[in-house]
Amino acid sequence: MSDTSSADANGIDGLRDRDSAGRARNARPRDGLGRPLPYGADGVARQPEGVVRAPQDTVVEAQALLDAGKPFHAHEVFEDAWKSGPDEERALWRGLAQLAVGLTHAARGNATGGARLLRRGAGGVEEWAALTGRERPYGMELAEIAVWARALGDDVERGSGRVDARARAPRLRGTP
Repeated sequence: MSDTSSADANGIDGLRDRDSAGRARNARPRDGLGRPLPYGADGVARQPEGVVRAPQDTVVEAQALLDAGKPFHAHEVFEDAWKSGPDEERALWRGLAQLAVGLTHAARGNATGGARLLRRGAGGVEEWAALTGRERPYGMELAEIAVWARALGDDVERGSGRVDARARAPRLRGTP
C-alpha cells in the first residue's frame, strides 16, 4: 500500500503519524500528563521539540510547567537542554528529565516506575554536582531536589496512589 498523503501543518503524515522525514510522530492529542487521547479529543498543547534555550530559560520554563502540573512537558524541556547543551552538562539535564518523568509516572499511578525514575534522577543530579563541584547550577538547589525526589519516591512506594503533580512539584530553585 503506498502512502500518497501529504503532511499537515505540524509535519505529520495523516495516515501513518510520520513526519516529512519518515520519523514516527504520534499525532494523537495528549492530556496534561502526556497520555494519548482519542483522535479528535481536546488535548493539551505539546511542547515543541528541539528548542535550544539558554539554561536559565530552561529552568524557568520547566518550573512553570511543573507548577502547572505538567511534568511530562517539563521533561521535554529538560530533554531539549540535554540534547542541545554542552557535553559537560548533559548528565545534569538528563537527571532532571528523569525526575520529571518520575513525577509523571507517580501522577499516573505507576508507583514502581515513578519511584525508580525519581531515585535515578536524584542520583544523577547528585553525581553531576559531586563531579563538577556545582551544587547550584543556574540557581537550582540540587541537594534539595534530590531530597524531594527520594521522599516522593518513598511516598509512592508506600502506596499513596496517584500523586497530584501540581501539589508535589519540586521547587528547582528552592523554596519561594
